[in-house]
Amino acid sequence: MGRSTDRPSLPTALAIVGLSILLSACGFHLRGAAPVSAALQPLAVACSDDIPAPLCATVKDQLELGGVELAQGDQADYTLRLTRFEQSRRASAITLQGSAAEYDLRQRVWMDVMAAGNLPLVAEAEVRSSETFRYDEANVLAKRREQQEVEETLYQRLAQQILFRLTPLTEPRINTLKQQATDAANQHQGTTP
Repeated sequence: MGRSTDRPSLPTALAIVGLSILLSACGFHLRGAAPVSAALQPLAVACSDDIPAPLCATVKDQLELGGVELAQGDQADYTLRLTRFEQSRRASAITLQGSAAEYDLRQRVWMDVMAAGNLPLVAEAEVRSSETFRYDEANVLAKRREQQEVEETLYQRLAQQILFRLTPLTEPRINTLKQQATDAANQHQGTTP
């Protein structure tokens, strides 16, 4: 009787276990979630009226997946603010008949991070992403659906970029920024008559 091929061989099983241990030891994270420092918690997320609700929800979801404690504005020590959003679509390829065959969809969002007392930890920064998709005039409904899917993909990318902007805000960096703000305020008071 031959060997069963349902189970991996011992060397294969050991290789899989070893690779799993190696990946977990090196800090490998699925979905590219950036680690946000525990010093930046609890964190509130404030989205202005022109920020699409799905983008705001995606940012919150990504933060929660990263283990960030989210709180309401008055209960948070820090606030991530999404202040402006722009989306544009332009033709990137034209058919022989002169109609658009491909579009380039671009999104931009502006963000900042404030500590208590309106101390800026991250000054207003722009985050952007873009994606190209095909357009077929004969199938407009399917193309609208495809554009919505591309928009959702861009929201995911923007959310990940926002998290990467939060990564450098460790406790020593936050303390340095707070001290610099205090020193600047004291210096300004010393020069004011």
